[in-house]
Amino acid sequence: MQFYHLPKAEGIDDLTLAEAPEPEPQRGQVKLRMRAWSLNYRDLMVATGRYGVGGTKPGLIPLSDGAGEVVAVGPDVRRARPGDRICPTFMQGWLGGEVIAEARQRALGGGIDGVLADYVLVDQEDLVHIPDHLSFEEAATLPCAAVTAWNALFGARALRPGETVLVLGSGGVSVFALQFAHAAGARVIATSSSDAKLARLRALGAADGINYRDTPDWQEAVRALTGGRGADYVVEVGGAGTLPRSIAAARIGGQVALIGVLTGGQIDPAPIMRRNIVLRGIFVGSREMFAAMNRAITHHRIRPQIDKVFAFAQAREAYRHLQAAGHVGKVVIRAA
Repeated sequence: MQFYHLPKAEGIDDLTLAEAPEPEPQRGQVKLRMRAWSLNYRDLMVATGRYGVGGTKPGLIPLSDGAGEVVAVGPDVRRARPGDRICPTFMQGWLGGEVIAEARQRALGGGIDGVLADYVLVDQEDLVHIPDHLSFEEAATLPCAAVTAWNALFGARALRPGETVLVLGSGGVSVFALQFAHAAGARVIATSSSDAKLARLRALGAADGINYRDTPDWQEAVRALTGGRGADYVVEVGGAGTLPRSIAAARIGGQVALIGVLTGGQIDPAPIMRRNIVLRGIFVGSREMFAAMNRAITHHRIRPQIDKVFAFAQAREAYRHLQAAGHVGKVVIRAA
């Protein structure tokens, strides 16, 4: 089989195609023939050795997100059978409840090898079935970005119809949060640097759009759009550089889901305290969340937004397209 790995993790050009014998499933394992993969900003950090405390392990197989077909199972497998369409979970071993340290160390494409290979082995407990109406390419977008957005909106106090959600930008997490919030009956306000992107976000269900290049104090625009109250939920993907504006855009007692690390800076805790803001750090989610999300996707016939699809041989080009940050939704790689 063919697979990609990062011998030195010194950048996108370090992504190297190699060959190895096909793996065979052991007890409790499922063998997947991978059909599609998707990229996250995290994968750029992994490729450049900037992910995690110790950096990227030399030789790591990258990517957490993929979808495939079961081609073989080991003894005692009861949760899947050949022919099933499957996604591995982002964090192997986090089945439900609170995350444990051991599961955090088993995040695909980070702590352990990922899925950018023709075939991968997955423990039967660390997989979910793909909604019937989704293609492999669409399903490959779900494990990280979609589950992260679901956790942000429904992982603690669940979003209620009629509430307001602020999403930042047009990346995978933000677009999924928009789609889930719209399906739940919430009002969505979206920000972007581009009027063209805002038009696409409105087409997906955003009630209002704010161009943050034209309106740098976008938190004030959010408060104006909500009659001075602020958003009930903010899906914060920028990091410390945008967090103060996100806190100011939230209502008193509102929730800010802290997800991204795109910008640097310092965080002042005083506004969080004074405004009784609930600040939740989000690191994807459990298999239980993934399954609940898939039920909602199936019920509402939600289709992930794919910006562009690349061939397996074009993996480096897919990384560069993500790095250019012109996408709306997800960047996907398709198997040959």
